[in-house]
Amino acid sequence: MGDLAVGARSGHGPDEQPGRSDDGAAAAATGAVNLESDGADGTGHGGGHGDGPGEGAAGSRSGGQAKKPRSFWKELPLLIVIALVLALVIKTFLVQAFSIPSASMENTLQIGDRVLVDKLTPWFGSEPGRGEVIVFHDPDGWLKDEPTAEPNPVQRLLGWIGLMPSTNEKDLIKRVIGVGGDTIECNGTGPLMVNGKALDEPYVYPGNTPCSDDNVGGKFKVTVPIGKVWVMGDHRQDSMDSRYHQQDSNQGFVPVDNVVGRAIVVAWPPTRWTTLPVPDTFDQPGLSAAMGAAPGALGLAGAAPLVLWRRRRLTQGNTRVSEVKTAG
Repeated sequence: MGDLAVGARSGHGPDEQPGRSDDGAAAAATGAVNLESDGADGTGHGGGHGDGPGEGAAGSRSGGQAKKPRSFWKELPLLIVIALVLALVIKTFLVQAFSIPSASMENTLQIGDRVLVDKLTPWFGSEPGRGEVIVFHDPDGWLKDEPTAEPNPVQRLLGWIGLMPSTNEKDLIKRVIGVGGDTIECNGTGPLMVNGKALDEPYVYPGNTPCSDDNVGGKFKVTVPIGKVWVMGDHRQDSMDSRYHQQDSNQGFVPVDNVVGRAIVVAWPPTRWTTLPVPDTFDQPGLSAAMGAAPGALGLAGAAPLVLWRRRRLTQGNTRVSEVKTAG
């Protein structure tokens, strides 16, 4: 019995088994545990389906199938949706195309031209500047007598997305002549005066005069309110602009909030491609003098009462101090 007990001990004890180290015993025990734990699902190392770097990885690659790429026709609807969404975002926030329907801006813009309008900068608080060509919503029935083409469903959809100019929006395009605080004047045939400075206007339609000598609205002297602009067409004798709407609710001025954006380029037709920069005449010295002096004058007017109040208070304080000294 004693021999059996000793034999049983020597068969399982690492210290008494000949030719076997402690590390070997630990590895054997670990292997046994792995067999017991992994063998339940048949994926253990002992089952030949393990996830080791050798045979298991090779088996996984050989057993799997390569994923087929989706066909072009299955991808096409997704690509169309993405393109439409991008076009809508661009039209809403960045750039929009507009078609020129009339001759009021000739020869800068001609009937049928497509212009791209920058709609991004107004989102950052930028306001129209002198000399810019802008698109704006009808301020007060300027287009009430103008016929509007009835678009078909496809044109309506593409116009709404921005892939083609809208045909039913009540928008106009003119050049900004004056901004808030400017005084603009026309007498006889011109020249057009802004803040006492005569404008040299090479963009005016050939054969036209800068001002129109008529009694309907061609003769005027106005001061532009803050938050509004005064606009005129380059085809001066064929443009129903601010001059001829001085009896409306805005007195001919266009609210800045009505401005869609600035026309920056003629994009179509290709033979007409050109940019629309601000003419040099609007950069002449002194043109902005009135606006530049206005904030200073307003600041001086506002500061004068404060200075007088402070001076009176200091004077009263000095009087009280001198009286105390005399009494002492």
